[in-house]
Amino acid sequence: MGARMKIVVTGGAGFLGSFLCERLLASGHDVIALDNLYTGTVDNLKGLTGHPNFTFIQHDVSVPIDLDADQIYHLACPASPKHYQKDPVMTLKTSLLGSLNMLELARARSARILFASTSEVYGDPAVHPQTESYNGNVNVVGPRACYDEGKRAAETLFYEYNRMYQVPVKVVRIFNTYGPRMNKDDGRVVSNFIVQALSGDDITLYGDGSQTRSFCYVTDLIEGIVRMMNSSNSFVGPVNLGNPEEYTVKELAERIIRLTNSRSKIVHRPLPADDPVRRRPDIGLAAAMLNWQPSVKIAEGLQHTIDYFASVLEREK
Repeated sequence: MGARMKIVVTGGAGFLGSFLCERLLASGHDVIALDNLYTGTVDNLKGLTGHPNFTFIQHDVSVPIDLDADQIYHLACPASPKHYQKDPVMTLKTSLLGSLNMLELARARSARILFASTSEVYGDPAVHPQTESYNGNVNVVGPRACYDEGKRAAETLFYEYNRMYQVPVKVVRIFNTYGPRMNKDDGRVVSNFIVQALSGDDITLYGDGSQTRSFCYVTDLIEGIVRMMNSSNSFVGPVNLGNPEEYTVKELAERIIRLTNSRSKIVHRPLPADDPVRRRPDIGLAAAMLNWQPSVKIAEGLQHTIDYFASVLEREK
């Protein structure tokens, strides 16, 4: 265990943020979670209620805030198309103003700051698998641009603060991640399929199901994020974090049907605009620089996630 630090986690009540807060508290740090609860929920933090080293502040990062901090994990931003397309201007403000405000806080406090970027910066990639040197294929006027371009511009802000002001920054590009505490209605493929299968509803497959995704379990992803934050000052990234095992969306649906013993049928709907056809990270850089690779197999991770959603649905009866 390293020295005890004061650590700020934006988006701390979200799916990833809540797991990160738990991990940091278990390592003996003081943690402040910021979240405006647009997609996060205090239920994700109920296990931390009363913890002497934990503080939750309901706050929108697009508004400046002054806090004492040694490290800042900047995760705040709606991440599913359903949520970030609901208010694209708010999504852009979160990415841009939120990043600017957190960078200013890091600069004022001489804190190290990590930015949770996304595989969406690669758009619908013409290079496969995606390496950090690939500049991407993003439609700047498409329905996903508020998120894709917001994250790309925020990455630029981080690198410029590092170059101009010597703020110690870290940038990770997160690929599809799943696990307990995902929003039941976030529209993402794993949660969609599991909830539909457990409910006995038709499983909605967009397109013919041949598009591919790679799925990283949440605890593996958190391990990679923490390793990146605490890596050498000279390594700022970006670095891909995700699971390089690639599955078609149809394969995922069929696997979930088997694991849930569901009678659900697969139905097809039109593919959304700018939906990537293939998505798989090259994690060679993460393996070399962070000694990191995912360890949770998809069957195990999906079972944990199915068990979680089964308990959520049971409580809602």
